[in-house]
Amino acid sequence: MRLTKYAHACVRIDSPDGERSVLIDPGCWTEPEAFHGVRAVLYTHAHADHLDEGLLAAARAADPGLEVHTHPELAAELAGHPALADRPPTAVRAGEGFEAGGFAVRAVGGRHAQVIDGYPDCANLGYLVEGVYHPGDALHVPHGPGEDVRALLLPASGPWLSLREAIETVRAIRPERTFPIHDANLSAIGAENFDGWLGEEAATRYARIALGESAVLD
Repeated sequence: MRLTKYAHACVRIDSPDGERSVLIDPGCWTEPEAFHGVRAVLYTHAHADHLDEGLLAAARAADPGLEVHTHPELAAELAGHPALADRPPTAVRAGEGFEAGGFAVRAVGGRHAQVIDGYPDCANLGYLVEGVYHPGDALHVPHGPGEDVRALLLPASGPWLSLREAIETVRAIRPERTFPIHDANLSAIGAENFDGWLGEEAATRYARIALGESAVLD
């Protein structure tokens, strides 16, 4: 599979033959070209850095067959959008397996990581796309049958996240490879510091994918 990194938490996954494709969390900073030719979109939760309704509406207008999958709360909210009325988003729940863009997907987790005092208390689904794991805004460790992780898309920055938690999450999941995401708030110095720690301490093949560039899984 080919993983392409777009702004912040957005990652596209394509099969080698280009017949299967899925886009995860195209938010307010995502480049519109991320949608070009994609078959399905997955949203972990409703925050603007993970979901931009204007981008989604434009993508659905360009391709009425574009699939959309997310948790039930957000699926119900998006179903009222005029651009999605003819084909509402598909609601999925934690623990459920489904197909999106030709890939086998499993939804895991369920809640957004807390910042403080129980906030934000909202739904958040992580997605395992044939071994590639995007956790959204959470550090849920998948542990059920069929939830082995080949490649972890690891959040690198956020008010709910510490460097220690990021390292401990990688150690708990034990992925073959790890790529940082959710990094728009990091300066160049901050990204270099994060990469240094993860490369030394996390016991994984760690690498940063430059914006618009891709990594191919073995």
